Amino acid sequence: MIVPFSKSEINRNDIKLVSKILGSGWLTHGKYTNLFESEFTKYTSTKYAVTVSSCTAALHLSCIALGFKKGDEVIVPAMSHTATSHCVEYTGARAIFADVDKITGNITLENIKKKISKKTRGIIMVHMSGIPVEINEIVKMCKRKKIKIIEDCAHAVGTFYKGKHSGNFGDVGCYSFYPTKQITTGEGGVVTTNSKTIYKEIKKIKAFGIDKDITERKKQGEYDVKALGFNYRMTDFQAALGYMQLKRYKENLSKRKSIAKRYCKNLKNIKNVIFSEYSSNNSYFIFQILCEKRDSLLNFFKKNKIGVSVHYKKPLPMMTYYKKKYKLNETNFKNAKYYADNNISLPNYPKLDNKEIDYICNKIKRFYQNIN
Repeated sequence: MIVPFSKSEINRNDIKLVSKILGSGWLTHGKYTNLFESEFTKYTSTKYAVTVSSCTAALHLSCIALGFKKGDEVIVPAMSHTATSHCVEYTGARAIFADVDKITGNITLENIKKKISKKTRGIIMVHMSGIPVEINEIVKMCKRKKIKIIEDCAHAVGTFYKGKHSGNFGDVGCYSFYPTKQITTGEGGVVTTNSKTIYKEIKKIKAFGIDKDITERKKQGEYDVKALGFNYRMTDFQAALGYMQLKRYKENLSKRKSIAKRYCKNLKNIKNVIFSEYSSNNSYFIFQILCEKRDSLLNFFKKNKIGVSVHYKKPLPMMTYYKKKYKLNETNFKNAKYYADNNISLPNYPKLDNKEIDYICNKIKRFYQNIN
């Protein structure tokens, strides 16, 4: 049996609509970009959404819109994709790494408090693997100290905390539509916010700083450039793909949760493997385990043709760029180091069936039976 790590949820209706747009001659920002933004705000219960070319673009634009600049410090988790910290560095501000919870990989209030200084202007929180950050007390502290919050929701479409969707707790939420994510547009992302001021700023600077996009102009060429902006736009055919996938996402999310339940049931008695307890609040972008002899197990998976991944193999402060620039030491990030050394991401996508899940779990059991 061959089990891939990921399968994109693209069906005939998706292809039909994308093909229709490709044949229309109108490929850039248009009808479906606006429609996708509108539907995404409804799904997340946010007021505004701006589609962009990637989650990295979403994070970068958010850092600019929130005013991060040279001399500022922005606290980020030591475990995440490098885009989380890079977007801070793009602005001239400094990324300050905070250790994480050793089981979830999420940033914590306790570790944030250790890193706050007079220069702290923002915090970026990542809902790792779709598990929500324990965010309420962090928000309260940030309000007192006037610290801005970016929610990195790259893994968190469908993640809830205390009855609210991710992206509603900070100043902005940044989502990814990369091919392995719960919803894909090939490449792409979106910024959500409940602030009209932030929305207008991000909408402007994502498209060269132009004050009116092409769908808003009454006369050809009628626009002004009011800021130094970027070309971070999403195409209309990408947005159409996202729109179609969002329409059926509740069903697909339910399937992801069912898969996670089955993993929890099958793996609960393996003493060499630990994982976060099942929660209906999690969106289960991946099902992540922490395990002994991780690298040997990775090789075992490869031999048995089971696709898995690692999120991520090094804490961010131990990546060469940051380690050299800031002279950082891994002893200050013990939980992140443990997480990086032991995590494996198992397949979790709606087309994964019970036979495949059981096959994966049985292989894990056999691996540890052979070494114990």
